[in-house]
Amino acid sequence: MTEVSTPTQQTYNELQQAYSHFNQALFAGSLPGCLITLQREKRTCGYFSAQRFANLEGGMTDEIAMNPAYFAVVPVVETMQTLAHEMCHLWQSHFGKPGRGRYHNEEWASKMEAIGLMPSSTGKPGGKRTGDMMADYAIEGGPFLKACAELLTRSFRISWYDRFPAPEHVRAGQGSMGMHLAASVGGGSVPAQSIAVMASLVNPAAMPSDDGEGNPKPAVNKSNRAKYVCSCEKQVWGKPGLLLICGSCQSRFWPQT
Repeated sequence: MTEVSTPTQQTYNELQQAYSHFNQALFAGSLPGCLITLQREKRTCGYFSAQRFANLEGGMTDEIAMNPAYFAVVPVVETMQTLAHEMCHLWQSHFGKPGRGRYHNEEWASKMEAIGLMPSSTGKPGGKRTGDMMADYAIEGGPFLKACAELLTRSFRISWYDRFPAPEHVRAGQGSMGMHLAASVGGGSVPAQSIAVMASLVNPAAMPSDDGEGNPKPAVNKSNRAKYVCSCEKQVWGKPGLLLICGSCQSRFWPQT
């Protein structure tokens, strides 16, 4: 009898598949294995922690954490960028000289560029190349986008998405550089916009009993009108809970708080 894959197995197998693929394509297979985790760390898409875990035999391994709050509201390429970004930190931890604390130094920035990701404090052209809080954007025609396209042709996908992304996560997706990249590399519409069933299930306006970190549920907007914004930044007003599609950019209008 064929064993049915569980949501846990699906999620971590997919992340491991992506890690192994980028390790071969961008790092010549030089990176050791690590423990990939899902963490709802505020204000970050992911992070790296050197030798964070130990086993009963005395072995140690690094951690790469991914924030699932962004999965449904950023293009797939952006999620893969987060993974590759943290893999550069792992590379530097084993083969280079990391900066102090969370500082992203010149060695790290050069490695990012070498694999096809441009470091930027804003996530867009013109941002600072090094610093404490760093994002990045994909270099068109670079190794990362080629590797991402190869991964997506191998039936790769992310199967599970957070249904209740926060408004700031939605805005991050709408403003990401990945929105302007081709669908063949995982760019363009985010999963919650491009997949019909996801558009009906993912609802930033609805909130669970807490914010995912044990904090109290925010106050609910009790007005009978809500503001909605699409990817091309058109705005409309309507009743809360509406499902609206923009005729210009073909993306969903997301409720704003």
